[in-house]
Amino acid sequence: MHPKEPGKPQEPEERKPTGKAARPTDVTTETLLADRSMGAVPVEWDADMAVTALYSAHFRSLVRLAVLLVRDIATAEEVVQDAFVAIHGAWRRLRDPDKALAYLRQSVVNRSRSVLRHRAVVEKYAPKGLPDAPSAENGAIGELERSAVIEALRALPTRQREALVLRYYGDLSEAEIAHAMGISKGAVKSHTARGMAALRSVLEKMS
Repeated sequence: MHPKEPGKPQEPEERKPTGKAARPTDVTTETLLADRSMGAVPVEWDADMAVTALYSAHFRSLVRLAVLLVRDIATAEEVVQDAFVAIHGAWRRLRDPDKALAYLRQSVVNRSRSVLRHRAVVEKYAPKGLPDAPSAENGAIGELERSAVIEALRALPTRQREALVLRYYGDLSEAEIAHAMGISKGAVKSHTARGMAALRSVLEKMS
């Protein structure tokens, strides 16, 4: 190191590269949003990119779940779209972004419950009229609607129906179902067991 010369400005010291690239945002760590078997893709930790990737990978499967809960495809699509809008707005406040898909499922279940509560009130006080003509969209799922199992599911209490739909149609684990429904794993087992017993009973009566 050379001695300082009086009156001569010092050259700034050359900094060695650290090997770390500068980050354009606060958090840009690449992550996997869900199981690759579920169609997940790695995305940067950015709300637009992450939610777009989730939408592409899981929108259809979430709509299928919602259809079984709210019983019509148009409402199911609206429920799922609202869930995606909500998670986009709350993205930076998520405690664990790696569990975004689990949060989406929980949102879909909760919004489906709200739809059913609202529908029950409307049907209770609405004047009786002629039934609506079937839409083209509802016709597209006509085969599903005519299924004896689907009809039997509709007759079950809400929590039992949710547990069975998430378990056997969503193929979720007990822990995932518990998170989606906001209950304990023990309660999931109870609702599933009671739901299966009730489902068998309903199917026997329909046969």
